[in-house]
Amino acid sequence: MAGVPVQMYARTAGVLFLITLVAGGFGEFYVPSALIVSGDAAATAKNIIASDSLFRLGFASYLVEAMCDVGLTLFLYLLLRPVRADLALLAAFFRLVSTAVFAVAELFYYAPLLILGGAGYLKSFSPDQLNALALHSLRLYGHGGGIFMVFYGVPSLLLGYLIFRSGYLPRFLGALLALSGLGFVIRNFLLVLTPAYASSLLLLPAPLAALAMTVWLLVRGVDVPKWKEKAALAA
Repeated sequence: MAGVPVQMYARTAGVLFLITLVAGGFGEFYVPSALIVSGDAAATAKNIIASDSLFRLGFASYLVEAMCDVGLTLFLYLLLRPVRADLALLAAFFRLVSTAVFAVAELFYYAPLLILGGAGYLKSFSPDQLNALALHSLRLYGHGGGIFMVFYGVPSLLLGYLIFRSGYLPRFLGALLALSGLGFVIRNFLLVLTPAYASSLLLLPAPLAALAMTVWLLVRGVDVPKWKEKAALAA
């Protein structure tokens, strides 16, 4: 294990965290907030048609985020495997499923481009109907992404636990990541069972945890001697 470039794993994970923060913030928050008018299908359709390039850029940024998430899953597994390989692998499986499930939800985000694209086979629908279909598709995207966040919350809990127990990463990072995962899981079930109580405040620890992980991995990385010691014991 002496030749394992563990610090490279940490720096790469930090870079991927940073890209997912920027791409996710742009595609999942900025673009929808700039173009979607809640409850107004006509205004939303008008914004999408007028800002077609921005809407497409939002979807492209998600593709970047998804690719980085897959890579990040690998490097987090490599970093945390010495603590408990079985839990690190389980977290990796959950993260991959979460990326795949959210990709399905993203299809509903892309659908308004097709619905409002003026294709001949859509002439049987009135403009108001098309606008309503486009807004409904975007609402399905939002609900789909929210309802299945449990697949992201569970691995955050597992990774938080592994970081807390690692000894080569600070415990506060593990606690913050686990708290963000708990928020995802609780909000997920509230959305299904009692939507009125599914407060967005439950998601607040998530960006804080991601930002803290990004900064720590880029600036400090891991305690390499302790990582090697843990890896040797695991072997």
